[in-house]
Amino acid sequence: MIYRLSRHVELMERGGENFLVTKTPLCVLRLNRSLTELVRRGMEGPLSAATAAEADVLEHLAAKGFMERLRNAPEQPSALPTVSVVIPVKDRAEELKRCLASLATLTYPREKLQIIVVDDGSSDDSAEVARQAGARVVSSGGTGRGPAAARNVGAAAARGDILAFIDSDCTASREWLAELIPAFDDHRTAAVGGLVDGMCTESTVDRYEAVMSSLSLGSRERTGSGGDDTFYLPSCNLLVRRLTFRSVDGFDDTMHVGEDVDLTWRLRDEGWTIAYLPAGRVLHEHRSTLRSFMSRRFDYGTSEGMLQILHPHRRKRMVVPPLLALLLALCVMAPFTGGWTLLMAAGVLAVDATVVRVRFARRKLPVGLPALVSGRLRALGSLVYYLSYHLIRYYAIPLLALSLFFPLFGLVAIGVLGCAAKVDHGIKKPRLSFIRFTGIYLLEQVAYGAGVFWGCLSRRCFASYRVVILRQMEAAG
Repeated sequence: MIYRLSRHVELMERGGENFLVTKTPLCVLRLNRSLTELVRRGMEGPLSAATAAEADVLEHLAAKGFMERLRNAPEQPSALPTVSVVIPVKDRAEELKRCLASLATLTYPREKLQIIVVDDGSSDDSAEVARQAGARVVSSGGTGRGPAAARNVGAAAARGDILAFIDSDCTASREWLAELIPAFDDHRTAAVGGLVDGMCTESTVDRYEAVMSSLSLGSRERTGSGGDDTFYLPSCNLLVRRLTFRSVDGFDDTMHVGEDVDLTWRLRDEGWTIAYLPAGRVLHEHRSTLRSFMSRRFDYGTSEGMLQILHPHRRKRMVVPPLLALLLALCVMAPFTGGWTLLMAAGVLAVDATVVRVRFARRKLPVGLPALVSGRLRALGSLVYYLSYHLIRYYAIPLLALSLFFPLFGLVAIGVLGCAAKVDHGIKKPRLSFIRFTGIYLLEQVAYGAGVFWGCLSRRCFASYRVVILRQMEAAG
């Protein structure tokens, strides 16, 4: 693995001591001599670990945001593992033909590949399409058993060292496997996920999905092992060690949505590492009509109730520093109470900045007052976004319903929707106007929130609505 210092990270020296400082978010790390020398090597260019201890330190720095992982052209292992590609399908003959055609162009050695198509009771000629392409066809053992059950059947028939799951409505890039397989050089890694992009860009929904699909995990590499966060890998572009997959009993056959979340969480619970690489690209044909788009988001939402039952320790967490929460409350009250509230808010900001500055001073960490105030304002902005996103994600329908009778709730709904949508529109940069983006954004949150409520109601478990409030970021770590 190759690393480099993240952008906006500086190496500073004060009083004979060295520190790594990042201002977005504001964070300071004191370095010992050996770590300082390691960081200075990284300032001269791409950095690779010379020892296992250095590798652990660099991974820790990457997890904290001080380092970025880099991947050049992946080095293939001297002995490539065999790979079994598993494709579940039901009544998607044309999409399957397109998927199989993409697999025929893979650069991975053909003698190392096995392609298995699991027919889940198709009424069209999906099975015949697979046979004509030279794939092995197996039956799921029923009709409409679901992707999870079909993938398990395919995994049982597989002989490869690695299981590579891809959906029938996807196509793989030529380097799909070649770019992801090297990640298994780390014996602790059980599963690897790759980049998922949208296949189409014609409709408004397509352009929205291109940047907002839950299947796309972004442009930064990420790993997860143990812990209680919610990081997972989507099954439409997922590679798993076959023996490890079997050791955790594969996908949960009873789940028709959220089964990939459950599987990758169970792998992490068993002490394995899962990794996401912005490589090994797969194109996915997203739902391109509003009706199908909202239906799928509703389905995704219904999985939350079951996932909370299966994994009760994985709760939503939100960092809400008390003084920043008070500052936000005063700013919200200001339009209704007058200028004195803004004066109080300024005083709270000064107190908050002073408290943080004293905390840094006790640790002899070098942070100037302008950088400190700027950092606290950015922290306030982050708090506003996350609160707004949570409210619109889970409570859009109640807010809209209450706004029909109480205009104040209408203002709240407009405010939280506008804030969350503005941030996501600015970061994701979709090929859509802000108005169109916000319209689809609202429909997504309404559909997902309705799905969450229905899934919780049907299972009589409302743990999805519980949020663990943390006072500061250190507690989150």
